[in-house]
Amino acid sequence: MQRVGRLDQVAGVRLTERGDGMERGVRVLEFRTGSGFAFDVLVDRAMDIGRCEHRGRALGWQSATGFIGPWYFEPEELGWLRGFGGGLLTTCGMEHALFMAEDSAAHFNYPPKQTERFGLHGRVSYLPATLSGYGVRWDGDDCILWAEGEIAQAAVFGENFVLRRRVEAKVGEDRLTIHDEVTNAGWVPTPHMYLYHVNVGFPALDAGSELLIPASNPTPRGDHSVEGYRTFHGPTEGYVEQVTEHDVHAEADGSVPVAVANRAAGFGAYEVFNRKQLPRHFIWRMLGQGTYAVGIEPSTNRTSGRLPARESGELIVLAPGESRRYDLELGALPDGGAIEAFAARVEAIGAPAG
Repeated sequence: MQRVGRLDQVAGVRLTERGDGMERGVRVLEFRTGSGFAFDVLVDRAMDIGRCEHRGRALGWQSATGFIGPWYFEPEELGWLRGFGGGLLTTCGMEHALFMAEDSAAHFNYPPKQTERFGLHGRVSYLPATLSGYGVRWDGDDCILWAEGEIAQAAVFGENFVLRRRVEAKVGEDRLTIHDEVTNAGWVPTPHMYLYHVNVGFPALDAGSELLIPASNPTPRGDHSVEGYRTFHGPTEGYVEQVTEHDVHAEADGSVPVAVANRAAGFGAYEVFNRKQLPRHFIWRMLGQGTYAVGIEPSTNRTSGRLPARESGELIVLAPGESRRYDLELGALPDGGAIEAFAARVEAIGAPAG
Protein backbone atom coordinates (compact mmCIF):
# COMPACT_ATOMS: atom_id res chain seq x y z
CA MET A 1 0.00 0.00 0.00
CA GLN A 2 3.06 2.27 0.25
CA ARG A 3 3.37 1.96 -3.54
CA VAL A 4 -0.22 2.72 -4.60
CA GLY A 5 -2.80 5.38 -3.84
CA ARG A 6 -5.59 2.80 -3.72
CA LEU A 7 -5.73 -0.97 -3.93
CA ASP A 8 -7.65 -0.82 -7.24
CA GLN A 9 -4.35 -0.05 -8.97
CA VAL A 10 -3.34 -3.70 -8.55
CA ALA A 11 -6.39 -5.67 -7.33
CA GLY A 12 -9.94 -5.25 -6.15
CA VAL A 13 -13.61 -6.00 -6.51
CA ARG A 14 -16.20 -3.68 -8.06
CA LEU A 15 -19.91 -3.85 -8.80
CA THR A 16 -20.96 -3.30 -12.42
CA GLU A 17 -24.09 -3.86 -14.50
CA ARG A 18 -24.39 -5.27 -18.01
CA GLY A 19 -25.96 -2.74 -20.36
CA ASP A 20 -27.03 -4.45 -23.56
CA GLY A 21 -28.81 -7.42 -25.12
CA MET A 22 -30.29 -10.24 -23.07
CA GLU A 23 -27.67 -9.61 -20.37
CA ARG A 24 -28.96 -6.07 -19.81
CA GLY A 25 -29.48 -5.34 -16.12
CA VAL A 26 -27.46 -8.29 -14.80
CA ARG A 27 -25.29 -7.19 -11.88
CA VAL A 28 -21.70 -8.44 -11.92
CA LEU A 29 -18.95 -8.25 -9.32
CA GLU A 30 -15.58 -8.10 -11.06
CA PHE A 31 -12.70 -9.58 -9.02
CA ARG A 32 -8.97 -9.09 -9.75
CA THR A 33 -6.40 -10.65 -7.43
CA GLY A 34 -3.41 -8.90 -9.02
CA SER A 35 -1.73 -12.15 -10.07
CA GLY A 36 -3.49 -12.14 -13.43
CA PHE A 37 -6.39 -14.14 -11.96
CA ALA A 38 -9.72 -12.41 -12.61
CA PHE A 39 -13.32 -13.57 -12.47
CA ASP A 40 -16.92 -12.35 -12.48
CA VAL A 41 -19.51 -13.13 -9.82
CA LEU A 42 -22.94 -13.02 -11.47
CA VAL A 43 -25.00 -11.45 -8.67
CA ASP A 44 -28.31 -11.92 -10.49
CA ARG A 45 -27.51 -15.53 -11.39
CA ALA A 46 -27.13 -16.99 -7.87
CA MET A 47 -23.65 -15.44 -7.52
CA ASP A 48 -22.28 -18.07 -9.90
CA ILE A 49 -18.88 -17.60 -11.54
CA GLY A 50 -19.06 -16.40 -15.15
CA ARG A 51 -15.90 -15.25 -16.89
CA CYS A 52 -12.75 -16.55 -15.23
CA GLU A 53 -9.27 -16.13 -16.65
CA HIS A 54 -5.59 -16.01 -15.83
CA ARG A 55 -3.50 -13.49 -17.73
CA GLY A 56 -6.05 -13.45 -20.51
CA ARG A 57 -6.40 -17.24 -20.80
CA ALA A 58 -9.88 -18.54 -20.02
CA LEU A 59 -10.50 -21.29 -17.49
CA GLY A 60 -14.24 -21.69 -18.07
CA TRP A 61 -16.27 -22.42 -21.19
CA GLN A 62 -18.89 -19.88 -22.24
CA SER A 63 -21.92 -20.83 -24.32
CA ALA A 64 -23.68 -18.95 -27.09
CA THR A 65 -26.54 -17.93 -24.76
CA GLY A 66 -24.47 -15.54 -22.69
CA PHE A 67 -25.21 -14.80 -19.04
CA ILE A 68 -28.77 -13.73 -19.66
CA GLY A 69 -31.06 -12.10 -17.14
CA PRO A 70 -32.97 -14.45 -14.83
CA TRP A 71 -36.25 -13.06 -16.15
CA TYR A 72 -35.71 -15.19 -19.29
CA PHE A 73 -35.78 -18.48 -17.37
CA GLU A 74 -37.77 -21.30 -18.98
CA PRO A 75 -38.25 -23.83 -16.15
CA GLU A 76 -40.03 -26.58 -18.10
CA GLU A 77 -38.20 -29.72 -19.19
CA LEU A 78 -34.94 -28.70 -20.96
CA GLY A 79 -35.66 -24.96 -20.86
CA TRP A 80 -32.72 -24.51 -18.46
CA LEU A 81 -30.43 -24.87 -21.50
CA ARG A 82 -31.81 -21.63 -22.99
CA GLY A 83 -29.76 -19.67 -20.48
CA PHE A 84 -26.97 -22.08 -19.60
CA GLY A 85 -24.20 -19.58 -20.19
CA GLY A 86 -21.58 -21.91 -18.83
CA GLY A 87 -18.93 -19.85 -17.13
CA LEU A 88 -16.64 -21.54 -14.66
CA LEU A 89 -19.49 -22.41 -12.27
CA THR A 90 -23.22 -22.97 -12.69
CA THR A 91 -24.94 -24.12 -9.51
CA CYS A 92 -27.76 -26.68 -9.77
CA GLY A 93 -30.49 -27.25 -7.17
CA MET A 94 -31.69 -26.48 -4.51
CA GLU A 95 -34.79 -28.67 -4.56
CA HIS A 96 -33.76 -30.62 -7.65
CA ALA A 97 -30.75 -31.32 -9.87
CA LEU A 98 -29.97 -33.59 -12.81
CA PHE A 99 -32.55 -34.69 -15.40
CA MET A 100 -36.28 -34.07 -15.37
CA ALA A 101 -38.53 -35.92 -12.95
CA GLU A 102 -42.05 -35.95 -11.58
CA ASP A 103 -42.26 -36.60 -7.86
CA SER A 104 -44.73 -36.44 -4.99
CA ALA A 105 -45.63 -33.02 -3.60
CA ALA A 106 -48.05 -34.38 -1.01
CA HIS A 107 -45.79 -33.21 1.83
CA PHE A 108 -46.81 -29.60 1.06
CA ASN A 109 -50.39 -30.42 2.15
CA TYR A 110 -52.09 -28.71 -0.80
CA PRO A 111 -54.62 -31.06 -2.44
CA PRO A 112 -54.47 -29.51 -5.96
CA LYS A 113 -50.71 -30.20 -6.01
CA GLN A 114 -50.22 -33.91 -5.48
CA THR A 115 -47.13 -34.10 -7.73
CA GLU A 116 -44.58 -31.67 -9.11
CA ARG A 117 -42.67 -31.79 -12.39
CA PHE A 118 -39.03 -30.74 -12.18
CA GLY A 119 -37.06 -29.42 -15.13
CA LEU A 120 -33.38 -29.97 -15.79
CA HIS A 121 -31.09 -28.94 -12.91
CA GLY A 122 -33.60 -26.92 -10.90
CA ARG A 123 -34.05 -23.17 -10.48
CA VAL A 124 -31.23 -21.81 -8.33
CA SER A 125 -28.88 -20.63 -11.09
CA TYR A 126 -31.61 -18.29 -12.37
CA LEU A 127 -32.32 -16.61 -9.03
CA PRO A 128 -30.97 -13.12 -8.18
CA ALA A 129 -29.09 -12.65 -4.94
CA THR A 130 -29.77 -10.08 -2.28
CA LEU A 131 -26.25 -8.70 -1.97
CA SER A 132 -25.25 -8.56 1.69
CA GLY A 133 -21.94 -6.87 0.97
CA TYR A 134 -18.63 -6.97 -0.85
CA GLY A 135 -15.22 -5.40 -0.52
CA VAL A 136 -11.76 -5.83 0.96
CA ARG A 137 -10.72 -7.28 4.32
CA TRP A 138 -7.20 -7.24 5.73
CA ASP A 139 -6.02 -10.15 7.86
CA GLY A 140 -2.53 -9.12 8.92
CA ASP A 141 -0.60 -8.79 5.67
CA ASP A 142 -3.15 -10.84 3.74
CA CYS A 143 -5.69 -8.91 1.69
CA ILE A 144 -8.98 -10.76 1.11
CA LEU A 145 -11.47 -9.80 -1.60
CA TRP A 146 -14.98 -10.97 -0.70
CA ALA A 147 -18.65 -10.90 -1.57
CA GLU A 148 -21.65 -12.33 0.23
CA GLY A 149 -25.31 -12.68 -0.60
CA GLU A 150 -28.54 -14.59 -0.04
CA ILE A 151 -30.55 -16.41 -2.69
CA ALA A 152 -34.13 -17.28 -1.78
CA GLN A 153 -36.09 -20.02 -3.55
CA ALA A 154 -39.66 -20.23 -2.32
CA ALA A 155 -43.24 -20.91 -3.36
CA VAL A 156 -46.58 -20.88 -1.59
CA PHE A 157 -47.32 -24.57 -1.01
CA GLY A 158 -43.77 -25.35 -2.10
CA GLU A 159 -40.14 -25.31 -1.03
CA ASN A 160 -38.66 -22.49 1.03
CA PHE A 161 -34.86 -22.58 0.75
CA VAL A 162 -32.28 -19.89 1.46
CA LEU A 163 -28.74 -20.15 0.07
CA ARG A 164 -26.14 -18.01 1.81
CA ARG A 165 -23.07 -17.78 -0.41
CA ARG A 166 -19.70 -16.22 0.33
CA VAL A 167 -17.00 -15.87 -2.35
CA GLU A 168 -13.41 -15.03 -1.37
CA ALA A 169 -10.10 -14.59 -3.17
CA LYS A 170 -6.76 -13.60 -1.69
CA VAL A 171 -4.73 -10.88 -3.39
CA GLY A 172 -1.75 -12.46 -5.15
CA GLU A 173 -3.31 -15.92 -5.52
CA ASP A 174 -4.70 -17.81 -8.52
CA ARG A 175 -7.81 -19.24 -6.88
CA LEU A 176 -11.17 -18.46 -5.31
CA THR A 177 -13.23 -20.18 -2.64
CA ILE A 178 -16.98 -20.54 -2.25
CA HIS A 179 -18.75 -21.33 1.00
CA ASP A 180 -22.45 -22.20 0.68
CA GLU A 181 -25.06 -22.81 3.35
CA VAL A 182 -28.45 -24.10 2.21
CA THR A 183 -31.23 -23.84 4.81
CA ASN A 184 -34.79 -25.09 4.79
CA ALA A 185 -36.44 -21.87 5.96
CA GLY A 186 -39.92 -23.39 5.73
CA TRP A 187 -42.00 -25.54 8.06
CA VAL A 188 -42.21 -28.72 5.98
CA PRO A 189 -39.48 -31.39 5.52
CA THR A 190 -38.32 -30.84 1.92
CA PRO A 191 -36.10 -32.82 -0.48
CA HIS A 192 -32.77 -31.20 -1.34
CA MET A 193 -30.35 -31.87 -4.20
CA TYR A 194 -27.19 -29.91 -5.04
CA LEU A 195 -24.60 -30.00 -7.80
CA TYR A 196 -21.67 -27.81 -8.88
CA HIS A 197 -21.55 -27.70 -12.70
CA VAL A 198 -17.89 -26.66 -13.16
CA ASN A 199 -17.31 -26.04 -16.87
CA VAL A 200 -13.73 -26.13 -18.15
CA GLY A 201 -13.08 -24.80 -21.64
CA PHE A 202 -10.34 -23.84 -24.10
CA PRO A 203 -7.38 -23.39 -23.67
CA ALA A 204 -7.29 -25.48 -20.49
CA LEU A 205 -9.28 -27.96 -22.55
CA ASP A 206 -7.81 -28.88 -25.93
CA ALA A 207 -6.60 -31.89 -27.87
CA GLY A 208 -4.26 -33.78 -25.55
CA SER A 209 -5.57 -32.29 -22.30
CA GLU A 210 -5.87 -34.70 -19.38
CA LEU A 211 -8.22 -35.28 -16.47
CA LEU A 212 -6.31 -35.46 -13.19
CA ILE A 213 -8.50 -37.12 -10.57
CA PRO A 214 -8.19 -39.75 -7.82
CA ALA A 215 -11.00 -42.04 -8.99
CA SER A 216 -11.85 -45.63 -9.85
CA ASN A 217 -14.73 -47.72 -11.21
CA PRO A 218 -15.84 -45.44 -14.07
CA THR A 219 -19.44 -46.12 -15.07
CA PRO A 220 -21.10 -44.63 -18.16
CA ARG A 221 -24.53 -43.03 -18.14
CA GLY A 222 -25.64 -44.51 -21.45
CA ASP A 223 -24.04 -46.95 -23.85
CA HIS A 224 -20.76 -45.15 -24.60
CA SER A 225 -17.35 -46.54 -23.73
CA VAL A 226 -15.42 -45.22 -20.74
CA GLU A 227 -12.08 -46.22 -22.20
CA GLY A 228 -9.83 -43.19 -22.39
CA TYR A 229 -12.31 -40.89 -20.64
CA ARG A 230 -9.42 -39.12 -18.88
CA THR A 231 -7.95 -37.78 -22.12
CA PHE A 232 -9.57 -35.30 -24.51
CA HIS A 233 -9.53 -34.59 -28.22
CA GLY A 234 -10.34 -31.52 -30.28
CA PRO A 235 -13.82 -30.34 -31.34
CA THR A 236 -15.69 -33.03 -33.30
CA GLU A 237 -18.60 -32.65 -35.69
CA GLY A 238 -21.80 -34.36 -34.52
CA TYR A 239 -20.41 -35.18 -31.10
CA VAL A 240 -22.92 -36.62 -28.60
CA GLU A 241 -22.36 -35.81 -24.93
CA GLN A 242 -20.92 -38.48 -22.65
CA VAL A 243 -21.37 -38.63 -18.88
CA THR A 244 -19.23 -40.90 -16.72
CA GLU A 245 -19.67 -41.41 -12.99
CA HIS A 246 -16.89 -42.81 -10.82
CA ASP A 247 -15.86 -43.39 -7.22
CA VAL A 248 -13.64 -40.56 -6.04
CA HIS A 249 -10.98 -40.97 -3.37
CA ALA A 250 -10.09 -38.26 -0.90
CA GLU A 251 -7.33 -36.86 1.26
CA ALA A 252 -7.52 -37.37 5.02
CA ASP A 253 -9.81 -34.37 5.53
CA GLY A 254 -12.17 -35.40 2.71
CA SER A 255 -10.72 -33.06 0.07
CA VAL A 256 -10.84 -34.28 -3.54
CA PRO A 257 -8.57 -32.47 -6.06
CA VAL A 258 -9.67 -32.57 -9.73
CA ALA A 259 -8.16 -30.79 -12.74
CA VAL A 260 -8.24 -30.55 -16.50
CA ALA A 261 -4.65 -29.89 -17.55
CA ASN A 262 -3.19 -28.95 -20.90
CA ARG A 263 0.46 -29.85 -20.45
CA ALA A 264 1.39 -28.70 -23.96
CA ALA A 265 0.12 -25.20 -23.21
CA GLY A 266 1.26 -25.23 -19.59
CA PHE A 267 -2.22 -24.34 -18.39
CA GLY A 268 -5.09 -25.92 -16.51
CA ALA A 269 -8.16 -25.39 -14.36
CA TYR A 270 -8.92 -27.18 -11.12
CA GLU A 271 -11.47 -27.71 -8.38
CA VAL A 272 -11.24 -29.03 -4.83
CA PHE A 273 -14.40 -30.19 -3.06
CA ASN A 274 -15.13 -32.23 0.04
CA ARG A 275 -16.41 -35.78 -0.39
CA LYS A 276 -18.06 -35.65 3.04
CA GLN A 277 -20.32 -32.89 1.70
CA LEU A 278 -20.63 -34.02 -1.93
CA PRO A 279 -20.14 -37.80 -2.13
CA ARG A 280 -20.76 -38.19 -5.89
CA HIS A 281 -18.76 -36.95 -8.87
CA PHE A 282 -19.07 -37.28 -12.63
CA ILE A 283 -17.54 -36.02 -15.86
CA TRP A 284 -19.56 -34.36 -18.61
CA ARG A 285 -17.64 -34.67 -21.88
CA MET A 286 -19.11 -32.40 -24.55
CA LEU A 287 -16.37 -32.20 -27.17
CA GLY A 288 -18.46 -30.76 -29.99
CA GLN A 289 -18.00 -27.70 -32.15
CA GLY A 290 -18.72 -24.54 -30.16
CA THR A 291 -20.15 -26.55 -27.30
CA TYR A 292 -16.64 -27.69 -26.38
CA ALA A 293 -16.50 -28.22 -22.64
CA VAL A 294 -15.76 -30.69 -19.88
CA GLY A 295 -17.82 -30.56 -16.72
CA ILE A 296 -16.12 -31.73 -13.53
CA GLU A 297 -19.16 -32.07 -11.32
CA PRO A 298 -19.38 -32.85 -7.60
CA SER A 299 -22.91 -33.68 -6.48
CA THR A 300 -25.07 -34.85 -3.61
CA ASN A 301 -26.60 -37.49 -5.89
CA ARG A 302 -25.80 -40.09 -8.52
CA THR A 303 -26.43 -39.36 -12.19
CA SER A 304 -29.52 -41.62 -12.10
CA GLY A 305 -31.34 -38.74 -10.45
CA ARG A 306 -34.15 -37.95 -8.07
CA LEU A 307 -36.49 -40.95 -8.21
CA PRO A 308 -33.80 -43.66 -7.89
CA ALA A 309 -32.32 -41.61 -5.01
CA ARG A 310 -35.68 -41.62 -3.26
CA GLU A 311 -36.11 -45.38 -3.82
CA SER A 312 -32.63 -46.15 -2.45
CA GLY A 313 -32.98 -43.86 0.56
CA GLU A 314 -30.23 -41.50 -0.69
CA LEU A 315 -32.47 -38.47 -1.30
CA ILE A 316 -31.66 -35.77 1.25
CA VAL A 317 -34.67 -34.35 3.09
CA LEU A 318 -34.00 -31.21 5.12
CA ALA A 319 -36.08 -30.75 8.25
CA PRO A 320 -37.44 -27.26 9.03
CA GLY A 321 -34.51 -25.07 10.01
CA GLU A 322 -31.93 -27.68 8.96
CA SER A 323 -28.89 -26.59 6.91
CA ARG A 324 -26.28 -28.21 4.69
CA ARG A 325 -22.86 -26.62 4.07
CA TYR A 326 -20.72 -26.95 0.96
CA ASP A 327 -17.20 -25.70 0.18
CA LEU A 328 -15.58 -25.40 -3.23
CA GLU A 329 -12.20 -24.13 -4.39
CA LEU A 330 -11.65 -23.18 -8.03
CA GLY A 331 -8.40 -22.02 -9.55
CA ALA A 332 -5.83 -21.89 -12.31
CA LEU A 333 -2.77 -24.05 -12.92
CA PRO A 334 -0.80 -21.31 -14.66
CA ASP A 335 2.30 -23.23 -15.73
CA GLY A 336 3.90 -26.64 -16.04
CA GLY A 337 5.21 -26.60 -12.49
CA ALA A 338 1.75 -26.00 -11.07
CA ILE A 339 0.37 -28.85 -13.19
CA GLU A 340 3.03 -31.27 -12.00
CA ALA A 341 2.51 -30.29 -8.36
CA PHE A 342 -1.24 -30.85 -8.70
CA ALA A 343 -0.70 -34.19 -10.45
CA ALA A 344 1.55 -35.23 -7.56
CA ARG A 345 -1.17 -34.26 -5.09
CA VAL A 346 -3.66 -36.46 -6.94
CA GLU A 347 -1.17 -39.33 -7.17
CA ALA A 348 -0.42 -39.13 -3.44
CA ILE A 349 -4.01 -40.07 -2.60
CA GLY A 350 -3.20 -43.52 -3.92
CA ALA A 351 -6.51 -44.27 -5.60
CA PRO A 352 -6.69 -47.42 -7.68
CA ALA A 353 -6.45 -46.86 -11.40
CA GLY A 354 -9.84 -46.64 -13.10
